[in-house]
Formats: sequence, structure tokens, C-alpha cells
Amino acid sequence: MSTTDTNDELSVAHHPFRTTYPPGQFTPAGLPPYPPPPNKHTTGFKLNHMMMRIRDPQDSLHFYVTLMGMRSVFTMNTGPYTIYYLGYPSESSRQDGKSMMSHTLGLLELYHVHGSERQPKGYYNSGNDPARGLGFSHLGFTVPDVRSTLKYLRANNVEVIKDVGPGTSTRRTVPISEAEEKLGVGVGDYEGEVVEERGKIVELREEYTKVFDEIAFVSDPDGYTVELVPQGVDPLA
Repeated sequence: MSTTDTNDELSVAHHPFRTTYPPGQFTPAGLPPYPPPPNKHTTGFKLNHMMMRIRDPQDSLHFYVTLMGMRSVFTMNTGPYTIYYLGYPSESSRQDGKSMMSHTLGLLELYHVHGSERQPKGYYNSGNDPARGLGFSHLGFTVPDVRSTLKYLRANNVEVIKDVGPGTSTRRTVPISEAEEKLGVGVGDYEGEVVEERGKIVELREEYTKVFDEIAFVSDPDGYTVELVPQGVDPLA
């Protein structure tokens, strides 16, 4: 059974929840029955790319190509829109046109609908604005040195959303929004049992924050969040 609490702003339904994952413990392969056994239908499947709508390609290409060092895999003007495929391909794959698209993993497709550059900044929802709807969270890049990368990006007028260092990891920098808390999302405790503790705010586990303190977030020109992860990070340390 759930209880409903009505306040001046909204009606909040509190539901029991269950998780089988122990709190604060990094679980590399998940718990049974995950990952599933090999499947003949999915052998060879790979995550190849993700697409994000952009307002102004000049701004976005400056960020991802000039500042983040990505390279153009291919570009196509389809008529009503232009797509830009970016990545970090090997030199050999760059010479082989057939392999660039299908075999280069971790591609980013920037999707520019012609005319959107005339719209105001913030035209597209980044997925992190509660007023417009939450969804997509961020892109993640690994970098050799997060601190030097932040210094470099700040010098190029990139907004830093989350810095690194002790105390930088909070519920807001994860992020969990106040709007979610008001809906009863992200509150209560996850201990592998069904619990229902209305109004209890659970802070991040120390085992997690010691890793997350070394991770930064910045904003791209469309407001999408970009995560910077140190290449030497060890979640098991």
C-alpha cells in the first residue's frame, strides 16, 4: 500500500521500493541473472553512437572538435538538416571509409536542423531541467588529468557545473533535483529490503563520493552536461 501526502504544491505518492544491490559497493558485473548468457541473435552487437540535437553547429563544433579534440568521421547535408559524426577514430580507420561509420565505437552524432541557429539559446531541452522534463543526463569523456582539463576549458569560457576535490559530491551535483525529491523520488534508503520512510533524504555513500569527487561536469553550448572522468580512476580502491 502507498500513502499520499498532499502539500501546497503537489500530491506526493510514496511507494515501497526494492533493490538487490548492496549500498556503496561497486559491482563490476552486476548480480545474477545479469549479464545474460551469450545469445546467437545479439552476438557482435555494439553500441556505436548517440545523437544529440544542436542549435548552432558553429558553437557545438568549436566545443567538441576544437576544445574536446574530437575528429570528424563524416558529415552529410540531408536537405532539411545536417548531421556531423564525431569521434576519436584510429588513423587506420580514418583511411578506410567503410569502417569509419560501422566500426568506430563511441561516436557522437550532432544533428542540426537548418534554421534552429536562429532560435534562442536553450532551444533544446538538455534533459536536466525539471521545469522542462528530466531525461538524458550527460555524455562521459575520460581524460588524462581532470584538473588541467578544467583549467583549459575555463580559459575557453566553458561553464563548469561540478568541480573536483573533497566535498564536491552532493545530491545536487549527481544530480538529484528538488523536483524529484518532492515527488518522493530519490528519497528513502536502499538497503536491499522494502522500506518506506517518508521525507528521509539519503546522502551519497562515502564509497561513492571518494570516486565522484574526482569527476567533473561542464556544460556544452546547448546546455548538455559533459562528464570528465580521470582515466586512472579506480572505483575499487
